[in-house]
Amino acid sequence: MQVALLTLFPEAVEPYLGASILAQAQQKGRVGVRAIDIRDFTRDRHRTVDDRPYGGGPGMVLKPEPVSDCIEWLEREHGPYHKVLLTPDGVPFRQAKAHALAGIERLLLLCGRYEGFDERLREAYAWDEVSLGDFVLSGGELPALCVLEAVVRLVPGVLGHEESAVRESFEQGQLDHPHYTRPPTWRGRSVPDVLKSGDHSAIERWRAGEARRRTQARRPDLVSE
Repeated sequence: MQVALLTLFPEAVEPYLGASILAQAQQKGRVGVRAIDIRDFTRDRHRTVDDRPYGGGPGMVLKPEPVSDCIEWLEREHGPYHKVLLTPDGVPFRQAKAHALAGIERLLLLCGRYEGFDERLREAYAWDEVSLGDFVLSGGELPALCVLEAVVRLVPGVLGHEESAVRESFEQGQLDHPHYTRPPTWRGRSVPDVLKSGDHSAIERWRAGEARRRTQARRPDLVSE
């Protein structure tokens, strides 16, 4: 998988791209990620990326030309990309979408800023518009990193143990079961005896039951779905 992350602040995302799972995925050759500065595709000496909105109002709007020039340069060089726009009015991002994106060869993530994009940019391309939730951030960099990590960890060969991506919250339509490690007792709280029993069938039943209980208590909306 090849990923292009379009942003006005590559310096904000590059440290995270070079750490943990995303770094390992690139080192293994499973994923290639580039943070591309939209300002490199501006057309004036001031590297202008935004302007005042028509009709008045607060804030600034991102101009369409630098973004479109960047996209078209990428596609001339590498071929078509599946384009993802991080926006508050997109479809809520879910694990099923992460699975769908994990099978794509070339992925483009566009990070917004200010009051958003000129609407004509949205109209000019086929976008997969996604949102992390009903809240607003100053830019799309953090949502893009969240989406990217959720997707990359599902790419075969990225995680050390392939089962890690299967036995998790949302993979079976419910939350994950509780986890415990050493010491066996901590501040008067003990690890459940069944987890120390060595009875794998009993352990699996306990985990399944705890996952159902936790989901019903914390996310009943998942049960209703």
